[in-house]
Amino acid sequence: MKRLLFITERFAPDLGGLASSATRLVTTLSQLGIAIDVVTWSRYLQPGEVLPPETLEQNVCIYRIGLYRHWDMTMPHTLNVLDWLHPSHAYDAVWGHYLFPSGFLATWFAGLKGLASTVSARGNDIDREMFPPGDFARLQWTLQHTKVVTAVSADMSRKIQLLSGRNDVLVLKNAVDTEIFSLSLQATSLGLDKQNPPATREALGIAPDEVVLGFCGELREKKGQKFLLNALTTVRQVRPACLLIIGEVRTSQESILHLYKTHEPENAQRIVITGHLPNPKMVAEYLRLCDVYLQPSLWEGMPNALLEAMACGCCCIASDAGGIAEVIVHGQNGFLLPRSHLHKLGEAVLECLAIPLEEKHQITQAARDRILTEYSIAQEKLQLQTLIDRLIPNSA
Repeated sequence: MKRLLFITERFAPDLGGLASSATRLVTTLSQLGIAIDVVTWSRYLQPGEVLPPETLEQNVCIYRIGLYRHWDMTMPHTLNVLDWLHPSHAYDAVWGHYLFPSGFLATWFAGLKGLASTVSARGNDIDREMFPPGDFARLQWTLQHTKVVTAVSADMSRKIQLLSGRNDVLVLKNAVDTEIFSLSLQATSLGLDKQNPPATREALGIAPDEVVLGFCGELREKKGQKFLLNALTTVRQVRPACLLIIGEVRTSQESILHLYKTHEPENAQRIVITGHLPNPKMVAEYLRLCDVYLQPSLWEGMPNALLEAMACGCCCIASDAGGIAEVIVHGQNGFLLPRSHLHKLGEAVLECLAIPLEEKHQITQAARDRILTEYSIAQEKLQLQTLIDRLIPNSA
C-alpha cells in the first residue's frame, strides 16, 4: 500500500472550505487504497504540542500540532515532527493543501527526503498571496519545484502557468456529495435526529410571504458581504424578504454588519444567521429553503458552497470571479453578474424572482445536472486517480 503525507492548515472539525475540501480529498484518497497521515495545525493546542494520532478511516491518521505565534517557529518545529514520522512511515509522496504554508513545507520536506510532492492551489493562495504582503518568491519557488500542481479551476491553472512557466497543471475540480446535496428532503432526512430537526421557514421565523435570499459559508469581504446587504435593502423596497446566512460572519467583519444595523435597523432584523453547521445534511436543508442563492464573490477559486447550492436545485446568482464562470452558464443553469456590476445585485434578484416558474425549474434542473455530470464525488475520484498515477507511478 502506498503511503501519502498530507499537510494542511485546516482539517475537520475546523471551519471553512479549506478544511472541508482537505477532509473530503483525504477520504476519497483512502478509498483508492492509499494510506494517509494528515499533519495539520491547531490554534487550540499549546505551541508545539503534538496530539496522539486520531484515526479517521482505517488507513488514515491525523496528527495535530499546536501553532506558535509566528510561522518562523511553527514551520521548523513541524519539520522536526515530519522528520520523526518519515523513518517509521516511509512516505511515497507529500501533498501540500494550499500553497502556503502547507504547499511550501510539503515541497521543501519532499525535496530534502528525495520524495515526490504535489501542491493544491485553492484560491486566495494565488489571488492574494502573490501580492504584498504575500511572499511572491516563495510562492513561485513552490510552484516551480513541486512535481505535480493541481488547481480547482482552469482560470487558476492559467494564472499558475503565468507565474511558474509550467504547462502541466492538473485541474482538480471541487466535488459535491450529490446524495446529501439533492433536490428533495427525502434523500437526506434519514440521518437527522431529534437534536437536528428538519429546517423549516417557521422555525427560523421566516414569514410565508418573505423571499429567502441565501448565502452559505463564512461571510466576509471576499465573499461580497456589502453587496449581499445592499441586495437585501433593494429587494425589501419592493417585497418582503430576508437574508439567510447558512454559516456565520467572520469575527473581523462583524463591524460591517453592526454598521448596517445602525443605518438599516428594520432591514437588519431580517438577517437570519444559523451559525456553523457541522452536519452537511442540515446545510442542504437550509439551502433548499432559499428562493435565490447569492455568491457575489470578489475573487474565488471554485466555491464549494455554490456547487452545493446548484446540486440542491437553487436558482443561483453569482459573480464572474475565478472559476465560477466555468460552472455557471448565464441564463441556462444560473445567472452571472460581472464583478464591476455587483452593486446591481438587488436588481438582478428582482429580475430572477420575476422569471416564470417553468423557466426557473428548467434552470435549477440544469444546475443540478451540471453538478452531477462534472462535480460529483465519482468524477473527483477519477481525477485523483490520474493525479496519483502521475505522482506515484505504478501505484495500482
